[in-house]
Amino acid sequence: MHPLYNFLLLAYYFLIRVASVFNKKARAWIAGRRDWQESLSEKISGLRGREIIWFHCASLGEFEQGRPLIEELRRRNPEYRIILSFFSPSGFTVRKNYQNADVVVYLPLDTPSNARLWIETVKPVMAFFIKYEYWFNFLKELKGHQIPVVFASAVFRKEQLFFQWYGSWFRSQLDNISWFYVQNEASGEILQSLGFGNVTISGDTRFDRVSTTAANAIEFPLIGKFCGNYQIILGGSTWPEDEAILIPFIRENAGRMKFILATHDVSESRIHSLETSLGVPFILYSALNEENAESAGVLIIDTVGILSQLYRYARLAFIGGAFGSGLHNILEAVAFGIPVFFGPKHDKFWEAAALIKSGGAFSVSRYDEFRDHVLRILPDQEEYKRISRICRDFIQVNRGATNIILDGMKDILLTSGGKK
Repeated sequence: MHPLYNFLLLAYYFLIRVASVFNKKARAWIAGRRDWQESLSEKISGLRGREIIWFHCASLGEFEQGRPLIEELRRRNPEYRIILSFFSPSGFTVRKNYQNADVVVYLPLDTPSNARLWIETVKPVMAFFIKYEYWFNFLKELKGHQIPVVFASAVFRKEQLFFQWYGSWFRSQLDNISWFYVQNEASGEILQSLGFGNVTISGDTRFDRVSTTAANAIEFPLIGKFCGNYQIILGGSTWPEDEAILIPFIRENAGRMKFILATHDVSESRIHSLETSLGVPFILYSALNEENAESAGVLIIDTVGILSQLYRYARLAFIGGAFGSGLHNILEAVAFGIPVFFGPKHDKFWEAAALIKSGGAFSVSRYDEFRDHVLRILPDQEEYKRISRICRDFIQVNRGATNIILDGMKDILLTSGGKK
C-alpha cells in the first residue's frame, strides 16, 4: 500500500502541474514549493541551536484553529522557535507574515525524500498537526526520529478511510502519532475502540480563537458608516447555492435592511458573477470611501482575512458551504451572539447539530424557510435576545481546549524523548 500511496502523490503532483497552466491557485502551489529546501534552510539559519516546534495547517481555516495554540505557547514558552507550514496557497498567502511564527513556509509534497530532508533540516523537538492533515511519509519520518507528534482538534468519523474494511494500512499509520486531542466524545470512542489509549477529549481550539476575536474585535470605520442604523444580514463564505437563497431576500428587503456579502472565492470572475446576479445597487469593499459608504444597500467584500471581524456588524448571518461539500466556520459568527443560518449538508459538523438542537442555529433548504425565520426573529426583541444568549453560552462552555493541549505538552515531550 505504501508504494501505491507514493504513486498517487506523484499523480496528484502531475495533475497540479497541468492545472497550473490555467489555474492561478495551482500556479501558486507549484511556485511556493520551488527550491523549497534551499529556501527553508535560509529561513531557519538564524534559529540554529534553538528548540523548534513545528505547526502544520492545511489552509486558513485550520490555521485559525491552531492559532490559539501557537500564541499561548509563545506566551508560556518564549524560548521555543516556531515554524508554521501550510499546504494550501490560500493559507500561506494570507498568513505568510504572521508575527507569532519565526518562519512561515509551504509544506513540500509528502514524498519519502522530501519528508527526510524536511526533518533533517528543521530538526523539530515536536510537531503539531491541526485537525485533518495526515501526511504519512512525514509522520513515519517523525516517528523514526523519535519526534513526538500531536494531532490537535482532531475529528474522527466511522465513514473515514481509516475505519473501512480496506483501510488497515491507513489505520496502521495512526501508530506514528504520539497523542490525539479530539474535539468530541464520538471521536475519542472510535479511536479507543481500536485500542488507542493515547487520546484526550480536549474540545475544539476554535472556541478559544473565536472568543478572543470577539472580545478584541477590530473596528472598520467605513463599514460602520455603510451600516449606519440599519439591521445587517451578513453572508459569510458563501457559494452560488447559498446566494440563491440570500439574493431574493436582498431584493425584497432593499432599503429596509443592508447586506454584507463575503464570498468564499474572491477571484475577479466570482465577484463579477455575484455583481451580475444581485440586481440591486452594491459597492465593493475595495472601492469603499467616505463619500460612497452610505449610498449602497449591499457591500461585497472582495478581499480575504477580515470576515471573522465583520460579524460584529451583523444582526444575523448566513454561513456558506452547506449546500456543497462542507459548512464553513459558524463559530466566528456565533461568538458575537448572532443567530446563524446555513444549508442542509452539515452532518459532519457537530457544532452545527448542537446549535440547531439548542435553538441558536437554523438549517434551511429553501428561500421561504429562510425568509420566514428571519422575519419572525428580527422584529421580536425577546426572541432575538434568547437566541443570542444561547449562542454566547455555547461558546463560553466549550472554551478551554488550548490549555488542555498545552498542559499535556510537557509530558508528551518527556515520555516521547523529544526533550532532553
